[in-house]
Amino acid sequence: EEIGSTDLSQRIPEYGNDDLTDLTRTVNGMLERLEEGFEGQRRFLDDAGHELRTPLTVMGGHLELMDPDRPDDVRETQALLLEETERMSRLVRDLILLAKSRRPDFVDPHPTDLPELVAGIHAKASALGERTWELDSRAHGTAYLDAQRITQALLQLADNAVKHTDPGDTITIGAERSEDRLRLWVADTGDGIPAQDVERIFDRFARSGVRSGDEGFGLGLSIVNAVVREHGGTIDVESAPGWGTTMTIILPTEEDTWPTS
Repeated sequence: EEIGSTDLSQRIPEYGNDDLTDLTRTVNGMLERLEEGFEGQRRFLDDAGHELRTPLTVMGGHLELMDPDRPDDVRETQALLLEETERMSRLVRDLILLAKSRRPDFVDPHPTDLPELVAGIHAKASALGERTWELDSRAHGTAYLDAQRITQALLQLADNAVKHTDPGDTITIGAERSEDRLRLWVADTGDGIPAQDVERIFDRFARSGVRSGDEGFGLGLSIVNAVVREHGGTIDVESAPGWGTTMTIILPTEEDTWPTS
């Protein structure tokens, strides 16, 4: 009763090794999931409120200053408001995607042909920017994964690489399959990430070394992390300023190695 009315972070003490203890563990597991769900909702509301406040303020300010009797002023304000509306739409889509990432149906895995998957990702990524795109794939056979979500994650890493490189720099998309693991990576010869930023780049709204003209929100790598997490995988980052960055997604390849949450 105390937990339900005051503090979801509390747990029932577990003693012994009987049916009552098993029930206690089950209830504690349920409380863990409930607390995580409420915390996710709180973060979503905090993030949405914080990030939407700025564009709404910008739009309101320009509408107040607009002179309706000057057609040129109306056109300029219209263009600015349309741009801010598009930014808000992108932000809301990303926040909704992150909010959905804890749902059981966020990923829909199936046996997936790896050569076809990696070749398709490389072809799509090459349209993201004028770079030297290379494919380094030694992945054969199939793996149990959500091809759409993994494509989304790799394209996000590729887009991130484009933002931190220049025309002529090289971006490599690679894949390698072992007996029980699949490694997918995006490597670039761009700016690199300072060591102190590596640990936080997957946090929501965290950004490192933002270049001029980059209008992202710092949610892209959070989305990648959510996709990888729900596949039961991890992300490895190797980077050094001036030498570039390699981000590697490491996934289990069989259904029975997935998390059971």
